[in-house]
Amino acid sequence: MAYILCIETSTTNCSVALAKEREIICLEEDYNTSYSHAERLHNFINKVISRAGISLKDIAAVAVSKGPGSYTGLRIGVSAAKGLCYALDIPLIAISTLRSLALQIDSENEAYIVPMIDARRMEVYSAIFSNQNEQLRDTKAEILTEDSFKKYLEKKNVYFVGNGVEKFSAICNASNAIFVENKLPSAQEMAVLSHSKYQDKDFEDVGYFEPYYLKDFVSG
Repeated sequence: MAYILCIETSTTNCSVALAKEREIICLEEDYNTSYSHAERLHNFINKVISRAGISLKDIAAVAVSKGPGSYTGLRIGVSAAKGLCYALDIPLIAISTLRSLALQIDSENEAYIVPMIDARRMEVYSAIFSNQNEQLRDTKAEILTEDSFKKYLEKKNVYFVGNGVEKFSAICNASNAIFVENKLPSAQEMAVLSHSKYQDKDFEDVGYFEPYYLKDFVSG
């Protein structure tokens, strides 16, 4: 029964979880509106390990949210994950931030799920999933308009989740649009995805792995 340390830093939520098999046994996160990853991440890692009553040497792998998202946040999370993997000689697992975020929507009815992460002004990073977490459209950086996702909204209900939702809810009047606000990616949803990848030995090359930034970094 493998312990997997899950790290999520793609937005302002600094989130760390310890998973055993497919279940979260400890979670620490700072679910706020400002970035605090540099100050809190390693403290959160130590806390979940301590609360579980294990040591770092008991971890079988580290899973990290690979993006897209905040350039700085992703860089901090991936650097920490790679450092642990090097030090402990354990595998690195990369988890799609948007796929993980989509898991926050639990819909038994057939629907589309659109996780969206704020990417400045009216732009978001988004993808489209079924309610079975099957990816139906590639990840894109796109500028929102009132016609965005129109062909999906004409077919069935579409759940929009993430910190890009507020932008779209202000301009979208589609009756099939369901806006789930105040949600950020969390390490809590990484347990199932990381366990599957661990079972399949779907690991990253620790030396060469880089976050999925999607766009070049822009300062300011």
